[in-house]
Formats: sequence, structure tokens, C-alpha cells
Amino acid sequence: MQHLTLKELQKKLRGGETTAVEAAQKVLTQIQKHEPVVKAYLQVFAADALAQAQKADELLRATGGDEADRRERPLLGIPLAIKDNMNLLNTETTCASKILQGYISPYTATAVQKLQAAGAVIVGKTNLDEFAMGSSTENSAFQQTTNPWDKERVPGGSSGGAAAAVAADECFGCLGSDTGGSIRQPASFCGVVGLKPTYGLVSRYGLIAFASSLDQIGPLAKTVEDAALLLNVIAGYDTLDSTSVKQPVKDYTELLDQDIRGKKIGVIKELLGSGIDDAVRQTIHTALDSLKKQGAIIEEVEMPSFQHALAAYYLVATSEASANLARFDGVRFGHRSQNARDMLELFKKSRAEGFGAEVKRRIMLGAYALSAGYYDAYYLKAQKVRTVIKQDYHKAFARYDAVLSPTSPSIAFKLGEKINDPLSMYFSDIATIPVNLAGLPGISVPCGAVDGLPVGLQLVADEFAEQKLLQIATAVERGSQFERIRL
Repeated sequence: MQHLTLKELQKKLRGGETTAVEAAQKVLTQIQKHEPVVKAYLQVFAADALAQAQKADELLRATGGDEADRRERPLLGIPLAIKDNMNLLNTETTCASKILQGYISPYTATAVQKLQAAGAVIVGKTNLDEFAMGSSTENSAFQQTTNPWDKERVPGGSSGGAAAAVAADECFGCLGSDTGGSIRQPASFCGVVGLKPTYGLVSRYGLIAFASSLDQIGPLAKTVEDAALLLNVIAGYDTLDSTSVKQPVKDYTELLDQDIRGKKIGVIKELLGSGIDDAVRQTIHTALDSLKKQGAIIEEVEMPSFQHALAAYYLVATSEASANLARFDGVRFGHRSQNARDMLELFKKSRAEGFGAEVKRRIMLGAYALSAGYYDAYYLKAQKVRTVIKQDYHKAFARYDAVLSPTSPSIAFKLGEKINDPLSMYFSDIATIPVNLAGLPGISVPCGAVDGLPVGLQLVADEFAEQKLLQIATAVERGSQFERIRL
């Protein structure tokens, strides 16, 4: 049962072919079996998940799985997980950082509340790079998650735990967060679907901020349809989030069955040239041939500003991170140094002991970029580049329904291969970062394999065009020969 998709399990639960308790037990067994090696979870709520599943079964029996209840609680009895940078009432929220170890959430994030209201069973919280800063989940302060396809390789980051949990059938879907590709890149490495919605479509209330103007919550799932079903639940305006956008609530599964005849797709020239692994490039070209056979019109599009995107991103993201993480000082949250002689030393020692190396590196870079005398030269210039990137996308979407590239320049790399080379690590997000700078929706879909490891294809559409994006993503899925791993 654990190998079913979310949609297939939903159908079996409503049809009385299985129960929510059975589904939860299967997932918990899968977790028990594979977690010693995969290490996707930081916390598993076994007893609570079974209790939630029992309540779901009572509701299913009471309503008979009728249409009204299906609309009100579309995820009733479905075991899901959340990344451990989202608050869940009365549970520990660590962001995989020692500085937040022991912090108990006093409330639940809006997106997680929506999953619960839809009937989902929350089975646990998944591992990540500390404060979502990283591309391999090697920066977690607590454990190293491995890629279910090859235990000597990384799962990607920062939602590496989420992607690995979905790939290993340790849940039927998971919420991750995406600041520069943190949903899409691990989805690509682990052979699952990862969707970053338009900035403002999903509430960020309750997500612990890394870079507030870039962060976005989104689903990781086994199929495009499963991702659309999860987006149906978590999308929508939230008065608790000042960046939430008032948009009509849509059914994101509505166009999935429609063909893509006549759809125009631009292939980004700058993201399919040098620096991209040859085998990855060939796999993307095979996917392009499939889209052409399905009636899509494929053309090459130039996005010249992308050559500056990586530098601009790391100035904007680290500047916001240095401000957001200033509150973690040993006084109000988490870790407090026991060896401080005065208040100033308390701040210094608590932060020095609590934060890991990558977080410290980004705080220092951000503080430098924002400091007097350097603001105009770095931060302000980066924001100007961000505007030019948005303009390039705007021009592209005047001609194309979506633009396409590999999600990552390579397949999953080996553990430790890039951990001491930060610039090389940052480059693995080269294709995903521009999407966050522009606030657009992007999705990674598995489109093939190289050396037995998954390759992800990224599609990006105009803001709030998620329906169209998912329609084209379904066509990629339909045309590929990719098969998910079965552990």
C-alpha cells in the first residue's frame, strides 16, 4: 500500500478498500524499516498519527465517504509529513539547528493547519539543511539524510528530508519550503515532483523565515496530480501573512487531463549550455522530443540576465537572513550559553555555539552587504539585477506559456563531494534561483535517469499560472519512461 500515490490511496479510502489506520501503519513500518539508513525524519509522531488515523476512519464510516465530505476533507486519512521549519503546535521545531533545539511551537503554521483541516494525518517532521541553507542536507546539525536511490549520495537540499521521505514511500506527500530551489532541486535528485507556488499564493505564516522575500511553502509528491491535490488544500489568502495575495481559489487538477497541443514552450539557452552535465542535457532533449510529439511548440529563448542571478541571489538572501536570524540570541529562543559573564557575551556565545558553519557564513556575508558604505554597491545593485531578471521573464511570457530547463546541472552528487567547496555547492541551484528572485511558480518533474539516478526537468510559468504549469508538467510526466524507486 505504501507504494500507492496520494490519489490512489484517496480512492481506496473512500471506496472502503482500506482504512486510514492501515495506511498509517504501512507508512510507519516503512519508516521503521528504512530510517536507519535514509534518515529523512527528525521526529516521527507514531502514536499521534495512529490516533489521528483512527479518528479519520470514524469520520469515513460516519459519512460513507460521500461527496460533501470529500470536498470538505479531501485528504482524510492520508499520511503526510512536514519540513521541520514549520510550526506544529506542541511539537519541537528545530530548523535542524542546535540553537532551536528544545523550542516547542506555541501554534501551528497556516499551511499545516489547512492540511489538518482537510483530514491529513501528520506522521512527522523531516530533516533539512540548517535554517534551510544548503543544497545537500549535509548542513543539518543532527543527521545526514541519504538519497534513497543511492545511499552514498545526497538527497539535495534544503528539503532533502522531505524529498527522501516521499521517494522512500515513508509518506504520501510532504510540505517543503523553497527559497532558491529547496523544493525543486531535492525533488530532482530523489525522483519526485516538487512544486514552488507563486510568491504569496500559499501563506508563509508559521514558516520560520530564512529570506522573507524569497521563501515559499510548497508540496513534494509522487506525481504531478498529487502535487496539484496538495496545492488545492494549502493555497489561499491568509490575513495572518501580510505578503499573502488575494486570489480566487482554483482547482489545480482541472487542466491536468487536457492535451498541450499548440502550447509554446521556451527552452532557456543559458541553462542548457556549458556547466550542464552532457547526460543531463541529453535527457532533457529526449523530454523535449516527447513534448513536441504531444503538439507543443518548442523554441529557444535567451535570458541574458541569468548570468548575474547567482550573485544577486546570494546578496539578497544572505542580507535578509542576517536580519531574520538576529532574534536568535540565547534570550528569547532555544539554546543559551552557560559560560557567559555578561549580556554581550551571552549573545556572542549563544550564537557561536548554536549556529553551524554555513549559517554563520551567510550571516556574515549578509551583514557585510548591508553595512554602511557597502549597501549601494552590493544589496542595492543585487535588487536592481532582480528587477532585470523579472523583466526578462515578463518578456518571455509574452511569447511562451512556460519556459524550461534542467532543474539541476547534474544528478545527485556524492556525500562530502562539495561540502568544502561552497561556490560549487551554490552552483547546483543555478537553474532554480532566478524563479525565486522573480516570485514565479516553478515545478520539477522527473523526466528520465542517468546512471540509474533521476533527472528533473524544471518548468516555470507566469505568476499565478499554476494550472497551466501543472498541465504542461503532466505532459512531461506522461511522455517520460521514468519509474519511481520501490524500497
